[in-house]
Amino acid sequence: MCSSVSISSTCLVWGPQFRCRTSSSSSSSSSRTQWHILSPSSSTGSVKFINNEVSSGLLSKWGFSHEDLHLRDIVDRQSSSEPSSNNSLFTKDDDENVARRRPEFDPAFLNEAYERCRCICAEYAKTFYLGTQLMTKERQRAIWAIYVWCRRTDELVDGPNADCLSSVGVLDRWEERLEDIFNGRPYDVLDAALTDTVHEFPIDIKPFKDMIEGMRLDTRKSQYENFQELYLYCYYVAGTVGLMSVPVMGIAPESPASVHHIYDAALYLGIGNQLTNILRDVGEDASRGRVYLPQDELAQFGLCNEDVYLRKVNDGWREFMKEQITRARFYFNLAEEGAYHLDKASRWPVWSALMLYKKILDAIEENDYDNLTKRAYVGRTKKLLMLPLAYSRSIAVPAGPAV
Repeated sequence: MCSSVSISSTCLVWGPQFRCRTSSSSSSSSSRTQWHILSPSSSTGSVKFINNEVSSGLLSKWGFSHEDLHLRDIVDRQSSSEPSSNNSLFTKDDDENVARRRPEFDPAFLNEAYERCRCICAEYAKTFYLGTQLMTKERQRAIWAIYVWCRRTDELVDGPNADCLSSVGVLDRWEERLEDIFNGRPYDVLDAALTDTVHEFPIDIKPFKDMIEGMRLDTRKSQYENFQELYLYCYYVAGTVGLMSVPVMGIAPESPASVHHIYDAALYLGIGNQLTNILRDVGEDASRGRVYLPQDELAQFGLCNEDVYLRKVNDGWREFMKEQITRARFYFNLAEEGAYHLDKASRWPVWSALMLYKKILDAIEENDYDNLTKRAYVGRTKKLLMLPLAYSRSIAVPAGPAV
């Protein structure tokens, strides 16, 4: 399944708890423990857990400790360095700090590298690309370069030639290329654009490596036992994009929000987008023998993988989908307010991506929750009509202070 390329940030906004019914067929799993995040810690940027039983009737909206993902380290490294400083940001590998070596590119070559990235972004991410038009030239080019690297990474596992390749070996070589990119030794013209980007902006290598790890998960897992496992996958393949992009997007100088809260929220939009991708692509993924839905939650609604493979859209499926959509919207709610805290010129593409993905959820509902035989689709007209609204949101002033 294609990972989403999404960028945003926010302060923390806590939505209501949502509930599910427990099917009588789920008694075998009623003793399982689910972990629910109580709240992020404002002093550490991490999250705290409380223990709840499945039998309490709650579906967990949260899945994995940000502290365990070492996100604070990423944020601190990216926040403590200034763009285009003297190799100020270091990559850490095997406990050794290796300084980035900045290559001297011919300006014409570099312009060609970024132009190729622009063309790819314009072709495959039209709505997001249009939203980048208000950004400064330097930020535009950097976002295009990040998008292209993420797309190429995804295609190693899900692209047209993926079945002809040894995915594990390819991903290992791709990670070696990534390290070369950060050390000033790009392999090709598209790599060169990213090499220039990571020297212009304080971007850490770990989110890129984590995305590759997400692709490795796709090579060895075809289902996820619970939301905690799925959340980790969503972080790897989509939440990482927000972490890569915040240094490029920039934070508004007047923003009162904590930088850790802004990064958390950039990750949350990635989680929401990936959950939406999963819900949109259930039928397509099932045809490839993959079910990206929490197995324990399917059981709670009296469902199993066989129902997905047989494309059974019944009342149980509809109720299950309602809760999955509620969870995805919860993450969009976490992200929405924080878009105001980005640099003003960078907000339009964020709002465009956010609103587009929310429309996909609306489309699933309009299809009566049949995402097994129908693909939720947002038409070109709706996308175009959405752009002015996204722009108006991007220039609006937030209603209240950041939390």
